[in-house]
Amino acid sequence: MSQGSAVQSVRDVIVVGAGPAGLASAIAATQAGLDCEVIERGAVVNSILHFPTHMGFFTTPELLEIGGLPFVTPYQKPTRDEALRYYRRAVDTYDLKVDLGHDVEAIQRVEDEAGHPLLAVDTRHPLTGTCRRRARTVVVAVGAYECPNMLRVPGEDRPHVSHYYTEAHPYYRKRVVIVGGKNSAAEAALELYRSGAQVTLIHRHAELGSGIKYWVRPDVENRIKEGSVEALFETRVVEIHEADVVVEDAAGRRTLPADAVFLLTGYHPDTSMLKRFGIDVDATTMVPSHEPDTYETNVPNLFVAGQVISGIHSGLIFIENGRFHGERVIKEIVQRLAADRAPSRGEPVGTSD
Repeated sequence: MSQGSAVQSVRDVIVVGAGPAGLASAIAATQAGLDCEVIERGAVVNSILHFPTHMGFFTTPELLEIGGLPFVTPYQKPTRDEALRYYRRAVDTYDLKVDLGHDVEAIQRVEDEAGHPLLAVDTRHPLTGTCRRRARTVVVAVGAYECPNMLRVPGEDRPHVSHYYTEAHPYYRKRVVIVGGKNSAAEAALELYRSGAQVTLIHRHAELGSGIKYWVRPDVENRIKEGSVEALFETRVVEIHEADVVVEDAAGRRTLPADAVFLLTGYHPDTSMLKRFGIDVDATTMVPSHEPDTYETNVPNLFVAGQVISGIHSGLIFIENGRFHGERVIKEIVQRLAADRAPSRGEPVGTSD
């Protein structure tokens, strides 16, 4: 871990983010013989860490694999804990350089002593302070799970309100309001109901989202039909108080009792971070500017990978397809670095003074 404002040696690749896409990029770089370091402000696969405690993945284990490392599990669908264990094993197996607890504050274009272009990655650690790292290329794979879509209503920041659902037990015999209509909201509603909570599901549209898992949809629809889970469609939250929620529909406003509120309304990339890095971001879609084939941004030698490229449509990119971005990015980087290091035509090779 670097102390103070020290400047490290120049690496071939720095990867920002230790999620599956970032780790896949680092593995590909390591296998290609590149000097690579991963910087992560949280934990390894920090997004998965914040998934519901007892969550099972929708996909099969082989579709979560990175770097050709087998994901071994006795179950058809792996669990959250198994995924955390697998990605820790991937870091250890490939001996990845992962520096945790560092927030990337800026990425800037600089030059080395010979005038060659580099990227400077400025980081800050709460204990050791600032550090400038330099690299020939940088891959930003920060995901989207850390920036929830805010309702921007009064009371959204109250302590009993959360944009992340973890587990049901603390809400036994409590009144819980869930806002949202996709997988996370439906699954949370079912688990809370079965754990003894009184659940009300609020959704701004007329019906649940079309992308809900095929085995979850009939379950939640039947619970709504029988009245085990109350559902208020075409309804929106307008204010959150200490013990209730004010909602509004076509008939007007009313107040619902609530001991806890989960705002499971989706997530988006940290566009302010991307802009600090000099990356252009579409104001409407939140998609960072990038070439579709190489994932290079408008900043030369600065690439993006994984869910960060999806903008507001974060549901389009999962681990299953985002894990391949890193391999494509590193393939481009390998070719680019090889070309940069090749002697120019007419330059003597292997000679000395």
